[in-house]
Parts: sequence; structure tokens; C-alpha cells
Amino acid sequence: MNKGRRAFAKGLLGLALLGAVIYFANPLQLWGRLQQANPWWLLAGFGVSIVSNIVSAWRWRAMAAWLGAEMPVTSAMRWYFQAIGLNVLLPGAVVGGDVYRALALQKTGQSKSISSLSVILDRLSGLWMLCAIGGLGAVACAATLAPWLHLNVTLFSTALLLVTVLWLLLPWGLLKAVHSKWIKLPGAWLAPLQDAVQRADFIPQLWLQGLSSAMVQLLSAAALACGALALGLWQPLSVWAFAIAPIFLMAALPVSVGGWGTRETAAVAALAPFGVPATLAVGVGLLYGVFALAQGALGALALGLPARDQA
Repeated sequence: MNKGRRAFAKGLLGLALLGAVIYFANPLQLWGRLQQANPWWLLAGFGVSIVSNIVSAWRWRAMAAWLGAEMPVTSAMRWYFQAIGLNVLLPGAVVGGDVYRALALQKTGQSKSISSLSVILDRLSGLWMLCAIGGLGAVACAATLAPWLHLNVTLFSTALLLVTVLWLLLPWGLLKAVHSKWIKLPGAWLAPLQDAVQRADFIPQLWLQGLSSAMVQLLSAAALACGALALGLWQPLSVWAFAIAPIFLMAALPVSVGGWGTRETAAVAALAPFGVPATLAVGVGLLYGVFALAQGALGALALGLPARDQA
């Protein structure tokens, strides 16, 4: 199957999944709740989601600079939002936008390895903190989640907290091993990372990435919560801290366009233990998708704008 047919198949699969979950959630009730959505909470959610991606672009720029590739703030912002536009428009989840960012940076004269590594490590930084915050959110919601899973609350929260702490320490342990030359990174394309880790600032860089990624994920959780509040659904922030992990991970799967269908399905599953009706859960997923779609439209417009700065 060629790329065009695979893309078409992914689009159909995403639409079929979205249609199924909307049907399950009662489309008439869903449409009624969406029509009554509070516009101020919608505006707040859209604004928070934009700030989240601004911080993401800044984080990517910091990662690239650590690896030795300097780029202006305006370039980082423009390329990042253009990548969001591609992610919304093209099948393949976040892959298309990430490839675009790497190519855009490479065209400024940076090496292919540094350009690619900056995007890969930036994506891993976000994934690392997404799972960590999701784990901490699950610990905070253990009293609800453990009975839902038929598990002991104490054992569930203790085991999950231990795994989350180890997960948070994992990058530090790996970088420390490379810095101390206990581990040598294979392949010439990883040489920029090997050189960067040998510098004394690798611990401050890890803190910078960790804090910025935490800010990105907390802002994303807040945007999700704003969408819920627009529909009249209130849940503690700990619930959204937990829910972002399954929702965003499912949305990133390369089986649909822009995460449509997989995101809403994950929202239903993640919010079910808290007694959230499927209609509201699907609505929350749809509204977050609309936030991304609106930013994608801005990014698509930016694709046609001439660059006024040079990296």
C-alpha cells in the first residue's frame, strides 16, 4: 500500500472511530451540550493551549541551543506553530510536524544530526513529563482509580508513586552514565548529544527541560479543564493531570488525522472512573481538538508567510 492509500485509510479509520464514539455518547445530547458551551471558558481554554505551545517552542529552542544549534525565538515559534498546522492537516499524528521542524532547522545550515536530535529529544522531554504528571495525577486519584480497577488503594498508590519517581530519575541516571563515560552512545549521529552531555551544564539543562515540560503539561491539563468547564463539568485538577496521559498518548497514535477519534475514545475511558458521562467526556475531547484545530489553522496560514528572520 502506497503512502497516499495509507493516509486515506488512516483518515477513514479516525473518522469511523470518531463516528462510533459520538454515536455511543448520544449525538443529540452531545450537540445540545456543545451549543450551550460557555464562550468565556472556551476562549480561556484556547488561550491556555496557545501559551502551552509557546512554552513548547521555547523548550525546543533551548534543547537545540544545548546541542549547538542557535535559532531566533521568532523562528522557533513560527516553525513550531507551522508544525502544529501540519499535524492537524496530515495523517500520522505528530510525525509530520516533527519532520518539518527538523528540516526547517537543517535548512538554516545546521547539521542533520543536530536538527533531528533537537526534535527527537524535545519530543521525548514532553513524553517523559507527560507520563510523570499522569502518574502523579493517578496517585492523587488513587482512592477512585484503585477500586475501579479492583486493586488495594495503598498498594496501588505506593507502587505507582515508586514507578513515577524512578521514571522521573531515569533521564538523570542515563545522562549521568554517559557523562561519566560508563555508557558510550552508539552511532555518529548521536555525537552532538555525547558532546553536550560532557559539558558541566547537563544537570541545569535537565532541570530546564523538566520544568518547562511540566509547565507545558500542566497548561495542557488546564486547557482540557477549561473545555470541561465550558460544558458545565467540574473535576479537580488532579483528575485532569491523570487524564492528559491516556488522552494525549492516544491522540498521538498514527492511526488517525489530528488525533480525532482516538482522543475522544481515550477521554471516555479516562474519565469513566470519575462518573463523567460519555457525552461530556466526548465533548471535552472534541473541544480540545477544536483548540488544536484553531492553532493548526493559524499554523497553516503561517506556512505561507515569508520568513523575516534568519537562523
